[in-house]
Amino acid sequence: MKKRCPWPGEDPLMIAYHDEEWGAPVHDDKKLFEFLILEGAQAGLSWQTVLKKRARYREVFSGFDPVKVARYGEKDRQRLLADAGIIRNRLKIDAAITNAARFLEVREAFGSFDDYLWRFVEGQPIRNYFREIAEIPAKTPEAEALSRDLKKRGFRFVGPTICYAFMQAVGLVNDHLVECFRHGEV
Repeated sequence: MKKRCPWPGEDPLMIAYHDEEWGAPVHDDKKLFEFLILEGAQAGLSWQTVLKKRARYREVFSGFDPVKVARYGEKDRQRLLADAGIIRNRLKIDAAITNAARFLEVREAFGSFDDYLWRFVEGQPIRNYFREIAEIPAKTPEAEALSRDLKKRGFRFVGPTICYAFMQAVGLVNDHLVECFRHGEV
């Protein structure tokens, strides 16, 4: 049996996410946009809740196409607020739409969101060697710098804790525990 981080528990969805996605470096802008939106939606909730709603998010947020989401208007906001398949929080929905427009601005300025984002870790994942979940921080100086810069650019729901979770998810940081089989893989 594979040794893995304890946080996925016994949930097959969480185990698959841990084993296949979490911590693997992402360089695809569309995927980065998806995680940025999902991490913002997760604020105050469990990641398990978001994962269960992820497929519906993909449907109602135009496959996480930032160009399409940036064009959403009031009719789209109302449609999203009425959809029980996602987290129906007006502030989070508004932030997703705002963040899509800011995402496109960053992409225009830097060539890609990927190029912008990976500058915060000098182009290479930060590899941590934690042995216990309790050692993993909620935020780091890099996450705080990313948060400050995103906020300066007009992004919302991008506090340091959300940014650190985002960095973990898309592989800017490898926080798999040392004994986890994924630590060496990512």
